[in-house]
Amino acid sequence: MTAVPSAATVSRDTAPGPAGPPRTPAARDGGPARTSRRRKARTGWLFASPALLTIAAVTVVPVLFSVLLSFAEVRLEYGGFRIASLTGDHYAAVLSSPEWREALLFTFGFTVVTVVLELVLGTVAALVLERLGAARGGVLAVLLLPWALINVVAAQLWGYLYNGTYGGLTWLFAQVLGHQPDILGQPASAMGAMVVVDVWKTTPFVAIVVLAGLMLIPGDVYEAAEIDGANAWTTFWKVTLPQLRPIMAIAVLFRILQAFGIFDLPFVLTQGGPGTATQSLAILGYKTLFQNLEIGRGAAVATTTAVIVIGCCLLFLRLFKAQADEGGRG
Repeated sequence: MTAVPSAATVSRDTAPGPAGPPRTPAARDGGPARTSRRRKARTGWLFASPALLTIAAVTVVPVLFSVLLSFAEVRLEYGGFRIASLTGDHYAAVLSSPEWREALLFTFGFTVVTVVLELVLGTVAALVLERLGAARGGVLAVLLLPWALINVVAAQLWGYLYNGTYGGLTWLFAQVLGHQPDILGQPASAMGAMVVVDVWKTTPFVAIVVLAGLMLIPGDVYEAAEIDGANAWTTFWKVTLPQLRPIMAIAVLFRILQAFGIFDLPFVLTQGGPGTATQSLAILGYKTLFQNLEIGRGAAVATTTAVIVIGCCLLFLRLFKAQADEGGRG
């Protein structure tokens, strides 16, 4: 005896599906369009592979080799060196060294002070340049001169001005103060002199970046603020500054990377002195690796510096993203 299906079963089994023809596997995967995108992606990777291999050869491989050396006990031999064993003692020695902590403190303080000053002064310079009109080109060319100088040349130039015997600034201070100071011979004045040089040289970079951001702000935003009765100060804080946050974040990131790896400026001006007052992490790594020939410990200094600066950049990006999200919700 054959069972007769119920009406519900018949209606469920024979009910029409969704409108339209059934989807084939090719349709579910996107069909020819998706295949074309994949082909274009493969072609793009193929054309980009020479550049990627070059970057890997000159950047990734040396970094990985430096990390390996930081864990290695290296023996110098005639014609080269030999990795005797792997150890973590180099990091323990570096992190417990007072000289490393002093270098870290100087580098961190130098980075914070210079980046803040350059961001403030660069923003002010950009606001002034935006309002110059036809004279902007000439002023911009003059402003770019310090930034265009090679770092070593700029440091040597300021070294002449700071010289304790014939320096122009030393003579000027002697006329004003009544005595001839040794600017680069005292820890506090040497650090202040280094900050002045870096701010003088790098503020134009920040100004150019911020000026580019100002030029991208639509004019109707300012018109709406003017209609609402906002004054210049309120317009800057409520309109201009929020619009500039992304471009300012880029400028700050670049400056953190550059300032934390500062080498040429203190090396030319003070050689890290007096004593170790202006010795940055980069100079400490150079002295450890190339002067003391402690390859493993020098690589450990370089690796810890890279980890610290990457951590600072990630923290800054996280804080910036949180502020941007908060501003978007507001």
